Amino acid sequence: MSTTTAATAAPAASPEPDAVEISLYESRRKIQTRSVSGTFTHLRWAAVWFTQILFYALPWFNWNGRQAVLFDLLSRRFYLGGLVLYPQDFIYLTGLLVMSALSLFLFTAVAGRLWCGYACPQTVYTEIFMWIEKKIEGDRAARIRLDDAPMSGAKFARRGAKHLAWVLFALWTGFTFVGYFTPIRAQTAEVLAGTMGAWQTFWIFFYGFATYGNAGFMREQVCKYMCPYARFQSAMFDKDTLIVTYDAARGEPRGSRGKKVDPKEKGLGSCVDCTLCVQVCPTGIDIRKGLQYECIGCGACADVCDEVMDKFGYARGLVKYSTQNAMTGGWDKAQTIRRALRPRVLVYSAILGAIAVAVGVSLYLRVPMKVDVIRDRGALARMVDQGRIENVYRLQIMNATEDRQLIRLAVEGMEGIALASEPVVDVLPTEVRTLAVRVQVPPGAASGSHPILFRLQSSTDEAIRLDEKTTFLVPR
Repeated sequence: MSTTTAATAAPAASPEPDAVEISLYESRRKIQTRSVSGTFTHLRWAAVWFTQILFYALPWFNWNGRQAVLFDLLSRRFYLGGLVLYPQDFIYLTGLLVMSALSLFLFTAVAGRLWCGYACPQTVYTEIFMWIEKKIEGDRAARIRLDDAPMSGAKFARRGAKHLAWVLFALWTGFTFVGYFTPIRAQTAEVLAGTMGAWQTFWIFFYGFATYGNAGFMREQVCKYMCPYARFQSAMFDKDTLIVTYDAARGEPRGSRGKKVDPKEKGLGSCVDCTLCVQVCPTGIDIRKGLQYECIGCGACADVCDEVMDKFGYARGLVKYSTQNAMTGGWDKAQTIRRALRPRVLVYSAILGAIAVAVGVSLYLRVPMKVDVIRDRGALARMVDQGRIENVYRLQIMNATEDRQLIRLAVEGMEGIALASEPVVDVLPTEVRTLAVRVQVPPGAASGSHPILFRLQSSTDEAIRLDEKTTFLVPR
């Protein structure tokens, strides 16, 4: 009997694929922007000049012998021209913050990221630092060659000069920033004498380092990854918001061609695929791919595209400020602008205007003096001569004017109540005067807590009059 053994061959094992490591983080690609000139570039530089002249010059202006704008945290006084504010005036800061938020909502609803593209400090200082870089290292092509070149004496000298200029400008920025919180003229003398305080020195270098790092190195990384506005801006847009837009219907299909070539004969659109719109973008995006959250709405791509259209003899506006509805409906500029005055914008404008008027009227009607009445906790009530009952209060009088004020004190609210202290108080300009005030009532007053009223009247300015409520305690 023969036995046949059938051997079943096992299938060959397939080789395992090579492991592929996928990084969730993209390494930064340095962006070297090309110089561009045009309407939006001029507007952006006008905003740079305006904001920076205001920032650097404002601390040097004087008002009545003092710094016109000074936030004196040590003495807790804030000077804005002729306006003197105290921490008790925090409501005005709240109003300012609400107005700033509503302004952001309004401008975003109308024309997208106007703040980011034209007035944001990150944009402004990045523009300044890139201008310094261009002046020292050359145009875009020269900077790219310098990046690729090995280190040499010439490269080290150029890079060193650039960073020195950046550091000096950043320190000047930090010095000016601290000058809003410390009198800048006194601060200048201290810097020259080498007697700067520790906190002043820290904040000058800290703010300078932040400017140097953000504008010199991080640049678009701040806008793309650190700024929260880039993430939630889409919630504030609608189909009638003006944004930087590429007209795909007109531009596609894109392709290179000579200036004398008729694009219709070659089946091409108006886009010549020069990629200049990418080269001038400070965040390195391609606007032809549609709206992206990295776009800061600066309009540099629109300016350079108009230049290219002029060279080829095509109509401008392949890249432009427009809205989604305008692009879909083929609206002209007048129709697009009329649609901007939609209910959402009108509501934002009305609320913003109402708050601005309310804050302005409140400041106009504001009594330039404040008083806080605090009961003396050491002796709530005590009996003094002739059986009279006495309470002691601590009055904090804040003179928000720059004139000396003679304040006359009075008290009322109970029968026979009277001041047992000096009724006239001399308060110096912008002084916070704290004094103890004794108030007495005749014997026989009903026990318990009684509401009373302090009245303060300036003998110098009749418009300054304050009433402050408190209570008088009579023991059983």
